[in-house]
Amino acid sequence: MQKKQINVVWFKRDLRLQDNEAIFNAVKTATPTLLLYVFEKSLENDPHYSQRHWNFIKQSLVDINKQLKKLNTHVLAISSEVAHVFNTLQEIYKIDSVFSHQETGLKITYERDKTFKRFCKNNQINWVENINNGIFRGLKNRTDWVSKWEKYMNEPQFIFDAKAENFLPSEAIVELEKIVEKTALETIPDAVFQKGGSTMGYKYLENFLDERYHNYSSHISSPVLARRSCSRLSPYIAWGNLSSRQVLQKAATFRLTCSHKKQIDSFVSRLTWQAHFIQKFEMEEIMEFESINKGFHSLKKKINPTYIEAWKKGQTGFPLIDACMRCLNETGYLNFRMRAMLVSFFTHNLWQPWQEATQHLSQMFLDFEPGIHFPQLQMQAGETGINMLRIYNPIKNSHEYDPNGEFIKKWVPELRHLPIAFVHEPYKMTYLDQKFNDFEIGIHYPKPIVNLERTRKFASDFLWKMKKNPLVREENARILRLHTMADIGDSE
Repeated sequence: MQKKQINVVWFKRDLRLQDNEAIFNAVKTATPTLLLYVFEKSLENDPHYSQRHWNFIKQSLVDINKQLKKLNTHVLAISSEVAHVFNTLQEIYKIDSVFSHQETGLKITYERDKTFKRFCKNNQINWVENINNGIFRGLKNRTDWVSKWEKYMNEPQFIFDAKAENFLPSEAIVELEKIVEKTALETIPDAVFQKGGSTMGYKYLENFLDERYHNYSSHISSPVLARRSCSRLSPYIAWGNLSSRQVLQKAATFRLTCSHKKQIDSFVSRLTWQAHFIQKFEMEEIMEFESINKGFHSLKKKINPTYIEAWKKGQTGFPLIDACMRCLNETGYLNFRMRAMLVSFFTHNLWQPWQEATQHLSQMFLDFEPGIHFPQLQMQAGETGINMLRIYNPIKNSHEYDPNGEFIKKWVPELRHLPIAFVHEPYKMTYLDQKFNDFEIGIHYPKPIVNLERTRKFASDFLWKMKKNPLVREENARILRLHTMADIGDSE
């Protein structure tokens, strides 16, 4: 019996129907399409991911399925490995083409894609990959990258205009689910985390433009105010619920009539900043493991498990550091300045290698995006060579961005009853202060695990000296030649 011919759209970090070129290209053909998401066991076991990511993805797929219901189809969600899934599908169907986007991800996903490319060639399957969010594969330099990115962003979106006959019907997919390891998409409701899905992403975007954007620039550095005044779109862009083009074009249209154009300009500049770093990572994927500037490969820092554990748990004795980490651990969100401060404290004051921070932070960030994650870790660690060395002072930032201790008291409840004079630096309390407040440093809250000023000076002196190293300077020139467009600095 001749097998029925189908196409497959393989979802990765493009969990949406609108402005999805893979779906658009598949629908253009006369062949029915199966929509597929594979919960790859190798990725589920990878230490960069955590359950909060998989829950967000599941919620995104549920949202897609709600939109597809009227077309009598749904996404086949399987727990397996990609090649195994396609082997199983081929037992029942003849796969003509697979449509997906080029994923700028971890080495494990890049190697998976290379293996899948060989699989497709061996099985005479046409694999069509499309550009994702204006990130271009195979660039030798960045000479005309900005113009290419802008051109891509200004092109018309791919409109989802499909009919039921364009897809494999739900009845056929249900039969497939009987022979594969189907993934249950139900998640336990949790108001702490942002909920996945394009529908929710659109709500955040519209609410930001309707109500919250007015104070974008002035509140962006505050750990309290940024939670409302920032767009909060990063997880929806990272997992592809919204494309960068959808967001940028919506913002550009809104700017024509809005009353606070500078705020929108500042917001849009972050989208350019985001794409810049992802493109850099696409071109130098070694950044997942080593500093982009080879001159810093000789920098060896002794790993201190005690320091690392205190940092992960928010038990360092520095209230703003601990509040930030506890907030991130519980909610998956933290504004950019506070993220940068956490990395700065880890790599400079604790003098730990940035590689030891990567997995905990990626697990905690709901918006984990490899192309942002690794370049930013290195930038904040001062190991690019081309960026200004920034060593954030958590006490200065505490007074400046949380002057009333509102954020600290929320996330470090041990300090709630203390007078504001001691909330930022409880270790300065005298013996009598502690007695009057029924509070003992080292018992109710940890003593500082390092001397802030001494460690800051050591890191600063050491890294400034390294910046004069001939190899570091040689690498600076190489990086600037390759990436022409200078880094966009301390964006938030």
